[in-house]
Amino acid sequence: MKIKEVAETLERFAPLPLQESYDNAGLQIGLTEVDNLTGVLLCLDVTEEVVHEAISKGCNLIVSHHPLLFRGLKRVSEQTMVERCVRLAICNGIGIYSAHTNLDNAEGGVNYEIARRLRAKPVGPLNAEGEGLLCELEQECGVAEFLMQIKDIFGVEKLSTNVDVKAENPVPASIRKIAICGGAGDFLLDSAVEHSADCFITGEMHYHQYFGLEGKIAIAVLGHYESEKFTIQLLHDILHKAHPELRIEETEINTNPIHYL
Repeated sequence: MKIKEVAETLERFAPLPLQESYDNAGLQIGLTEVDNLTGVLLCLDVTEEVVHEAISKGCNLIVSHHPLLFRGLKRVSEQTMVERCVRLAICNGIGIYSAHTNLDNAEGGVNYEIARRLRAKPVGPLNAEGEGLLCELEQECGVAEFLMQIKDIFGVEKLSTNVDVKAENPVPASIRKIAICGGAGDFLLDSAVEHSADCFITGEMHYHQYFGLEGKIAIAVLGHYESEKFTIQLLHDILHKAHPELRIEETEINTNPIHYL
C-alpha cells in the first residue's frame, strides 16, 4: 500500500481546497509513491516523542491534525522542535501528512464530531465559507447542566464561560441551539450571535470577546486540545472504513502543551 492511497482517502473526505488560506494541510514529509506502508500513527500534534513513538511501533506514516510545517523553514538543523522533528522523520523514513482546517470545514469533520458527542443535530455551517457548525439539541437543557455535560464529555479541567451558573437565575437559562467551532474559533462568535445560538462552543477565545454578550449567548471555551482530541478517532474511522487491512495506531502521548495548576 502507498502513502498516496492514504492521502487520497483523506482528501476525498476533506478536500484540500476546503482549508483556510493561511493553512498548510496535506503531505508534509515523504514520497506519495512509497509502497511499503507499514502502519499509520494518528495524532493531534507532531512532536519528537510522537515521531519516536512511530519508530517504536513500526509505523512509517504519521497522520496529524495540526501541521508540523505551518510556516516555511529557513534551515533544517536542531535549533527548534520542528527542525528536529523533520530531521528525525526523514532519517527514519517516516512520512507526515496533516488534515487540518480542511477537516474542520468538511461535512462530517471535526465540528460534526463534536456535535455527535453532544448528541446535537447538525443544521448547517455558521457562515457562507462553510466554517463552524450550527446544531440543535433534541431537548432544551439547563445551562448549568449543559456546561457540566461539556466538561464531562470532553474531559475539560477548566471550562471558561461568561455565564455565572451560581447565580439564582443564570442567563441564558436553557440551551437548545448551539454553535460549534473546534480549535481557535473565536472569529465565528459574531456569526453564532447572528444565528441566535444559545451557546457558542470553541477551543480558544480572546479575553475581550467575553464582554457585552451577557444575556445574548452562553460561551463555552474548552481549550484547544480538549476541543479537538477526538479528531484522532475521526481519522481512525475514515481510514479504517476505506482500508480495513491497514494497520492504524493511535498515539498514547498527550501532546497538550498547556497544564493547569
